Amino acid sequence: MNNTAAPRDLARIATLALADARHEWRATLCLVLALAAVLAPLLVLFGLRFGVIQTLTDRLASDPRNLEIVPIGSGRFDRAWFETASAWPGVAFVIPRTRAIAASMDLLKPGGPVVNAEMIASAPGDPLLKEYRYPRMKPPAGDAPPEIEVVLSGSAARKLGSVAPGSTVQGIVGRAVDGSQQNRRLTLHVVAVLPEPDYVRDAVFVPLELLDATESFRDGFAEPLLQAEGPPRPPGDRLYAGFRMYGRTIYDIPPLRDRLLAAKVEVSTRAAEIEQLMSLDRNLGLLFWLIAGIGTAGFLLSLGVSLWGAVERKRRDLAILRLLGFRTRATVAFPLVQAAAIAVAGAILALAAYGVVAAVINARFADSLGSGETACRLLPEHILLAVGATVLCALAAAALAGARVARIDPADGLREI
Repeated sequence: MNNTAAPRDLARIATLALADARHEWRATLCLVLALAAVLAPLLVLFGLRFGVIQTLTDRLASDPRNLEIVPIGSGRFDRAWFETASAWPGVAFVIPRTRAIAASMDLLKPGGPVVNAEMIASAPGDPLLKEYRYPRMKPPAGDAPPEIEVVLSGSAARKLGSVAPGSTVQGIVGRAVDGSQQNRRLTLHVVAVLPEPDYVRDAVFVPLELLDATESFRDGFAEPLLQAEGPPRPPGDRLYAGFRMYGRTIYDIPPLRDRLLAAKVEVSTRAAEIEQLMSLDRNLGLLFWLIAGIGTAGFLLSLGVSLWGAVERKRRDLAILRLLGFRTRATVAFPLVQAAAIAVAGAILALAAYGVVAAVINARFADSLGSGETACRLLPEHILLAVGATVLCALAAAALAGARVARIDPADGLREI
């Protein structure tokens, strides 16, 4: 038999195997139902695990406060530290904080109340402002002062008198020098207002340059940005009292916390809630694999024994196929094709059952879920992986029957005629 005949033999054996499975449809149906009975609960269990964990993860990740690492107390952090920290794995955003006593500003509108607000340095990439414009400082034109764009927190905007994006407010910073009070007034252009639920305190998000200038001004040094005179700031790198740091994902927070604690930097995070979620994910994963292992082992044993028995019953027929010129590797494919067909049919039936059960579960928990959230969900890649794994396991179970086919002597077909 030449090489071109081999694919033709495999195709003929596959056709015969499928025809035989249809002929013995009762046995085939029992195996398909048995597979669906094992696979469907596993799909539902994995869908619940993925849906619940993904929903909880999305809820935590949607609140930037869960991604924030807040230093406790004051430290001494130079520019080099921030450059190094920004390159750490898992760090999405980090920016300096000046001393709290230097990081405040009085805000006012003509004829309106004065609101004392916290000054917070921000820059592109700030997770709190990712859906809004970032504050920036436009360079001055000629002798005019630079144009300062800021973002207000919702509470500060409300107290000022319903300030909206596009409004202009006045910012006042002051210092006491030799017993005299010196105030500097700045014109601030509001480019965005952060909703109150996103930041509850009175705050104004400003470019880091303004925060640096305010600290130098209040330390009594000369500051051109605020048109303030005084002794020059001592040369050398500026040291910051703190920082604002955010992780890329909630799973980056525990290792970043541990890294900072190892460097003797005390921080506050919501890592405890995140670690609880990670523990739940691990426990559900262990439960899933235990159940999957037991169920899969039982079904594979049943499928393997069934296919072995089918080969024993058809030993004479398979021997005759060998006498007709079919090669060993072609006849070995006989139980493998049947196993693959059973696996595909069982997987389709299990996916249909999963779809019905998942719809019922999601409808039952719809009141406690937000928009786009699901309690039971599988991604397309999960479905492809499940079907692929099912087929591979079925082929593995059929390997023993295939080995038995390979040992059938063609002469057996003559002995039983």
